Amino acid sequence: MTMKTTIHAAAGATALLVVGCFWLATVATELSGDVETIAVVKAGILAGMAVLIPLMIVAGASGFSLAKGWKSPAVQRKKRRMRVVAANGLLVLLPSAYVLAGWAGEGRFDAAFFAVQALELVAGAVNIALLSLNMRDGLALRRKPSRAVRAS
Repeated sequence: MTMKTTIHAAAGATALLVVGCFWLATVATELSGDVETIAVVKAGILAGMAVLIPLMIVAGASGFSLAKGWKSPAVQRKKRRMRVVAANGLLVLLPSAYVLAGWAGEGRFDAAFFAVQALELVAGAVNIALLSLNMRDGLALRRKPSRAVRAS
């Protein structure tokens, strides 16, 4: 395995773990109903973006670099999924994290908070599913190089 492949796998797996932790922490604290804990988790998730965003950039950049010249359907699926993951993250998850952290910090737990929270949970679940599928396909490409067709 090349250094680029190792970096890609590590960044992708860690990003998936971070997104999963954010999602589980949100669900657990929402179920607890403790508004102080919810506010702490929302602030923590927003702060955690400083870790998640670079991980996603490294995973995406290294993945697109590794995919150059490959015609494999699995590689093409991974590319399409990452476009959705990136758009979902930039257009839904990051703004939601910012808004929810602010509202939770103010103690604003109204219908708008819970609507944005529901949107964030759905978008997060979509990203977890897509990142998991990408990990599965990446592992399959690594195990079975004969299935990965390289363009000449």
